[in-house]
Amino acid sequence: MAEPTKKVFVSGCYDLLHSGHVEFFRQAAQYGDLYVGIGSDDTILHYKNHKTVYSEQERLFMVKSIRYVKDAFINQGHGVLDFVPTLDIVHPDILVVNSDGGSEEKRRICTERGMEYVVLQRDPHEGLEARSSTALKKSPCQLPTRLDIAGTWIDQPYVSCFAPGWAITISLEPSFEIHERCGLSTSTRNIIKTIWPYQLPNMDPETLARLVFCFENHPEREDGIISGAQDAIGICVPGLCRHYYDNHFWPVKIETCEDETILQWMESHLCMVLMEPRRKGCSVVEGKDITRPKVEALANAASDCWDAIMAMNLQGFAKTYKASFEAQVAMFPAMIQGSVQQYINQYSAMDEVLAWKMPGAGGGGYLALVVKDTDTFCQHHPEAIPLKIRRSGM
Repeated sequence: MAEPTKKVFVSGCYDLLHSGHVEFFRQAAQYGDLYVGIGSDDTILHYKNHKTVYSEQERLFMVKSIRYVKDAFINQGHGVLDFVPTLDIVHPDILVVNSDGGSEEKRRICTERGMEYVVLQRDPHEGLEARSSTALKKSPCQLPTRLDIAGTWIDQPYVSCFAPGWAITISLEPSFEIHERCGLSTSTRNIIKTIWPYQLPNMDPETLARLVFCFENHPEREDGIISGAQDAIGICVPGLCRHYYDNHFWPVKIETCEDETILQWMESHLCMVLMEPRRKGCSVVEGKDITRPKVEALANAASDCWDAIMAMNLQGFAKTYKASFEAQVAMFPAMIQGSVQQYINQYSAMDEVLAWKMPGAGGGGYLALVVKDTDTFCQHHPEAIPLKIRRSGM
């Protein structure tokens, strides 16, 4: 009669699940049926002093889905030895640890319970890089940002109360250094970092955007300012997106486009150059002049801009992109302060540049350009930054 398959047990947080974890599971499963104990959200918060990137239930789902794993559990204990109660559920024959995760205390537990104690070296799978959660956490933040294309300010009810309309945004991969106070919604992005420090959770983008909007604009916010919803939506909803505002902070409807041909076309005609950051104390709403004709001009430009993008009409895109920015400045002339006009004069005079605008509320930051060809323009102007639109699943 064949001997019964031994039960093998490993334990860890597996918050940033990576190929090193999977290889560890693969090696451990060679000793028998593999069972995994997973640190709870509460344990990680109190033991490692930070919130998890993925909830315990999401981590449990991911670990259970790995083919080397027989079953997995959320550990009910606390601290370094949080897995001990799970041992009483699994009754394993072998405890496997990584070389940097072993301890005499774990060895003693195995001796007391009659379990074999196995230490594995932290070796990557053949042909792959060595991975560790610590190294991943030190890597640059992968949270996206957003670029507003047209209709900016329509997401504020004191603007859309004169006329409803669309705001158009694209979600951008962080493929360049994202400077503070430069119009790319860094305040909202920083708020997101306090919840999800490294990347957005895998959930419905519109629901995620609403959660971010509500978290940023909580009732006890000291400055009393409500950030426009286009910031949260532009960051959280991938691809090209337009959202329709009608005298409310949250849009009446949201429409998206992830047609690869259109996204590539936009990437081939958009880039940015960095100006000076918006000065501290700068108020772009001082001297505002909001009237129905000006808001209607903003709304019409945004609607026409969407149609031009859908048709991949470059001249139409440039015309409406510029018209939207001009409508913004007509209502908020303080958007153009300091040296901003000098940068506009410099780049608008270039034959390759078809249109320009400042992202966000203006007052400084980046100048976002519509150009004849992004690659060519960036070759001629090393200061120019090409943009990568975030797709679903990124």
